[in-house]
Amino acid sequence: MQKNKILVVDDEPDIVNLVSKFLNLENFETIPCSNGKEAIDIIETNTNEIIMVLLDIMMPGKSGYTVLEEIKNNEQSKHILVVLFTVKSFKEDIQKGKKLGADGYLTKPFSGTDLVNYVRNLLKKHYPELEFA
Repeated sequence: MQKNKILVVDDEPDIVNLVSKFLNLENFETIPCSNGKEAIDIIETNTNEIIMVLLDIMMPGKSGYTVLEEIKNNEQSKHILVVLFTVKSFKEDIQKGKKLGADGYLTKPFSGTDLVNYVRNLLKKHYPELEFA
């Protein structure tokens, strides 16, 4: 399996650790991140290694929506899949995410199995040439 990195962005350290643990158990390599500014910095220095960003919406400083816009409006990073994962499950939140270019939307809480299956299926859909366990 090709190791492509998944950036996990949430201001709750427990969520970042839990999501990373679920993905690491399935041989995905993760980069933990606690805020939007740090996420943009990591993406700018690791653009070619990051295949997906799991991005919380409600964070202090830079919101997930702002980070999403910056990723999708940048020529170097717009290819990165962005999945918003949040407790915000209202129809207008989902529509706003899609309008800004989100590739997926996962609502909290979620099970580890659901998370891994969602990530794997989205990657298979967008990168059929790559192998995902």
